[in-house]
Amino acid sequence: MKTYAVKANEIKKDWYVVDAEGKTLGRLATQIARVLIGKHKPTFTTHMDVGDCVIVINADKVVLTGSKALKKEYISHSRYPGGLKTVTYGDMLAKFPERILRSAVNGMLPKNKLRAVRMRKLKIYTGSEHPHVAQQPRPLPENL
Repeated sequence: MKTYAVKANEIKKDWYVVDAEGKTLGRLATQIARVLIGKHKPTFTTHMDVGDCVIVINADKVVLTGSKALKKEYISHSRYPGGLKTVTYGDMLAKFPERILRSAVNGMLPKNKLRAVRMRKLKIYTGSEHPHVAQQPRPLPENL
């Protein structure tokens, strides 16, 4: 018996919408990463992009547990001497709240060439409205 391999023209992309209000950042990021990768599908293949598109609304209302809201920092470096920049969670939440969830999901995806392709399928919005009504997104099931 041969192993089934999905072909590119057989891949069907669904759209899911997730309300991030009151949800924990890490747990939400793992659920989103699982859908973006496509591990919830029986046709999952590691070397192809079989995942679905995810829309996240109310990204500014995601919560952190414990004292992480006070201690968490986002670090970047310009690759020049002395180019280390740190931004606290509070400052990031005030200026760019969608980057918090984007960096969490980005860290949970495999580090390969499909990472950028999968991240393009993630749409994050701070309000409760999104412009993707035509795609008819459905709510993300809790058991994924």
